[in-house]
Amino acid sequence: MKPYLTLLAAAAAVFTLSACGEKPQTIGSSGVGVDAAAFQGTGKPFAVSSWKQGDKTSWEQQLKTRTQNTQNEYVKVP
Repeated sequence: MKPYLTLLAAAAAVFTLSACGEKPQTIGSSGVGVDAAAFQGTGKPFAVSSWKQGDKTSWEQQLKTRTQNTQNEYVKVP
């Protein structure tokens, strides 16, 4: 019975201490750089035709239009 309790205690200790081994997650170590402003775009041609990449005013207008057309429940209900 004693070896069983010792084995159970050792397994519990290993399980408890396994969470202490997590590595810190920082932006610098992941290799990901700082993003540009959202209105700068991705440089890919797959975008809404009314939005010009790099134009902040066009970006804001596109967000307003998208919000009114797709996220406004009062417009959807007849």
